[in-house]
Amino acid sequence: MPGSPKRSATTLLALVVVFLTLSLVLYPEQAFEASVTGMKLFWDSVFPALLPFFILSEIMLGVGVVHALGILLEPLMRPLFSVPGVGAFALSMGLAAGYPMDAVITAKFRKNKMCSRVEGERLLAFTNTADPLFMFGAVAVGMLRNPGIGMLLAIAHYIGAFCVGILYKLYGRDQEHVEQDTRLQPIRGNLFARAYREMIRARAEDGRSLGKLLGDAINDSIKTSLMICGFIMFFAVVIKVLTVAGVIPLLALPLVGLFKLIGIDSSLVNPFLAGIVEIDIGSAQTAAAHAPLIQQLLIISFIIAWSGLSVHAQIASVLTGTDIRFTPYIVARFIHGVIAAVATVVLFHLGVGQTAASVMAPLVPSPLAVDIAEPSLAAKWLAALGSLKNWLLLISGLTGLSVLIYLTRRMKIIFFRIRMNNK
Repeated sequence: MPGSPKRSATTLLALVVVFLTLSLVLYPEQAFEASVTGMKLFWDSVFPALLPFFILSEIMLGVGVVHALGILLEPLMRPLFSVPGVGAFALSMGLAAGYPMDAVITAKFRKNKMCSRVEGERLLAFTNTADPLFMFGAVAVGMLRNPGIGMLLAIAHYIGAFCVGILYKLYGRDQEHVEQDTRLQPIRGNLFARAYREMIRARAEDGRSLGKLLGDAINDSIKTSLMICGFIMFFAVVIKVLTVAGVIPLLALPLVGLFKLIGIDSSLVNPFLAGIVEIDIGSAQTAAAHAPLIQQLLIISFIIAWSGLSVHAQIASVLTGTDIRFTPYIVARFIHGVIAAVATVVLFHLGVGQTAASVMAPLVPSPLAVDIAEPSLAAKWLAALGSLKNWLLLISGLTGLSVLIYLTRRMKIIFFRIRMNNK
């Protein structure tokens, strides 16, 4: 019957919403505490870490710097990942600021027609990464009390992202439009001159004064940040209510047998399900579980790469107004999780990140505790500035590598022409 699947989905969604609303009525105290926890997490950690990057990305787009970087990095990003050179900007900002910075930038690229739909989906698939501050600070130091583990988690995480980017290079080739072929042509002329002209053209096309540009950047960035705050608070309440109501323990029953079959401690089932919903809570509960360290790291690595339904909802909201499809992103998150988990096990057995601190007890006292000690607000801002420095170094390295690739290609063309003339 036509329309039946849509009606079924609507009915299921209505039942879920009614159940969650009744749960809030039955457990108001727990819901309020979870909401405060989510708000604290956003205000002390997420907001000061992301806001500067949101504002800077808006300004760099308006000034035309991103367009210039797109020209400079085209020889690198196109052969590796089949995305335009501006994809390096989304990748570097995602590495520095974490979720959902890459999605915000990718959506702007698509709205400004700086990439095709398929290129946007490829870009979103491998640039959706956690920031180093979260893996080194919150997880390794705050949750596991083992600073060396941060290096292991970060290497495994970025290996997984790189592998996803290579895999998605082949994605959607039959769907790309003929009008995109102009971007596949070899870059001719001086690379830096073309980049400079593109920056001037983009700035003239934008046309906003510096004051107007800065005001719009701050206004849009705060709106995006408040949206993220709402998602964090909502999913913190959802996971708390589902736990108190006994839904998560019920969903855990089928997974207990599976975890035992593959040799993973059953105490990690509930934290794994919590991580499927929300990355911070799931990571904290996994770190607090009484299980072997290698198994904790495996689950945490998968959770970080999967990033949680809370982040997925943020991504879906950011992509509203574009034609970028959500399904390729979800598939990429699962692939990323599996690769990162496998890489974590391999790196652990190779001795990466193992220190004497591995014998220390986890900081979180119980599997349900999510109010993790966070650095001060000033420390977060300093860490954000440090991440910006790393981002600038990364951009410089990528630019140098792209120039080297470009010069190599030009030399090949010159030698080919000399050989043809000699014939």
